[in-house]
Amino acid sequence: MPAIVGIAQVISIGTSSVFNIGDVYKIMPVASVKTFSGAGSFNTGEVLEVHNHISTTNTFDQDMADQSIFLNT
Repeated sequence: MPAIVGIAQVISIGTSSVFNIGDVYKIMPVASVKTFSGAGSFNTGEVLEVHNHISTTNTFDQDMADQSIFLNT
């Protein structure tokens, strides 16, 4: 269904983002990320008390690819 769109100002778009105005059949942004984080890294809340006295993060990875996105387009 056609639409009338006014002024659109785009400041920035990320690397795997999609900006669309108008009719579209299919939009498929594709991204793959590997994240290493230590103990207590993704904790959220008002008041946190995290005690990690001895903590290490193993970042050794002997694979060449973990999640292939080659055929996902």
